[in-house]
Amino acid sequence: MNLSQITPLRALSGPILITGHTGFKGTWLTILLEKLGIESIGYSLSPESDSLYQRLNLINRIPEFFGDIRDQRSLSKFISMHKPSAVIHLAAQPLVLNSYKEPLETFDVNVLGTAKVLEESFRSASINAIVVVTTDKVYENLNLGRRFIESDSLHGKDPYSASKVGTESVVAAWQQIQKTSGGPAICSVRAGNVIGGGDFAENRLFPDIIRAQMRQHKVVIRNSSSTRPWQHVLDPLMGYLMVLSKIKTSGIQESFNFGPSEASLSVGEAIALASSNWPSEIMFTTSDQQEKNMEPNQQEKNMESKFLDLSSKKALQNLGWSPTWSQSQSIAKTMKWWERVILLDQDSNFATEQDINEFLALLRPESP
Repeated sequence: MNLSQITPLRALSGPILITGHTGFKGTWLTILLEKLGIESIGYSLSPESDSLYQRLNLINRIPEFFGDIRDQRSLSKFISMHKPSAVIHLAAQPLVLNSYKEPLETFDVNVLGTAKVLEESFRSASINAIVVVTTDKVYENLNLGRRFIESDSLHGKDPYSASKVGTESVVAAWQQIQKTSGGPAICSVRAGNVIGGGDFAENRLFPDIIRAQMRQHKVVIRNSSSTRPWQHVLDPLMGYLMVLSKIKTSGIQESFNFGPSEASLSVGEAIALASSNWPSEIMFTTSDQQEKNMEPNQQEKNMESKFLDLSSKKALQNLGWSPTWSQSQSIAKTMKWWERVILLDQDSNFATEQDINEFLALLRPESP
């Protein structure tokens, strides 16, 4: 599909700087932009083993630098050299359970790292739009089961979500700087539980399922009744690009949710869908009973939010965005990607590009 056919993206031009381009989302975004004919550059830590970046052998696919976003000198030099027109800031410590082990590092990367990215972006004459990716877990969650909207209170109970609330505060501060002193406009974006082929991170449901299948082990499931807004990675990525285009045309400085149209599925429902899209039986065991037997303070430490759901009404009304794939379709796409790659020995690049081509073919050119 030609970029000019996708009306909400017509204002985009490259190069777009992707921080965290070697991560799961960053890798999919790199390939998506390539398919759309938009130049990108990447600044990130070195890729992890077994990452999608490694599977796709993306080294030197785009201009890139392997470094820490907290290294302002290297970041400044990279931006000055390549003169990006916009930034999509993905680089982060993204795992809830890891944040308990390394809370200071989590805050340092997610809060101070974001501040340094924004500071260097404001010093650049070429950058005029920034999208900062946070999370659906920034909202104060009292487990009431209601859908969060962008104006809801922000509050993080664990180090990861608290650090992302801190990221939102950094965004708000630089938005105020932009209003008083000029500079690129900034929006924050909040997505749900993003899934798709190639994610191999620890303590995430679908990577855990795939690892268990590769090792012929049972999958240990936490909190099977908890709900999450599952969505294929391409849907929020398209939303991020639509926000970036809107910033360039309108100079907006807001926040946007991106989540499924239907109510969030429980972990148990997601597991059932994963099983129905895998050619052999998937064996599960639950840690729910173990968690019930924990001491209260230990249980609280390991407990994640029970109910999580997002309203994307604002994105629909202001951007014309709605998810292309439902939660069940997203789960099917994720499992089929892994089936093609690890069971049918299909090339990872082909499997990834096939999903992107199918996704783009479903986009309606007449979208506003």
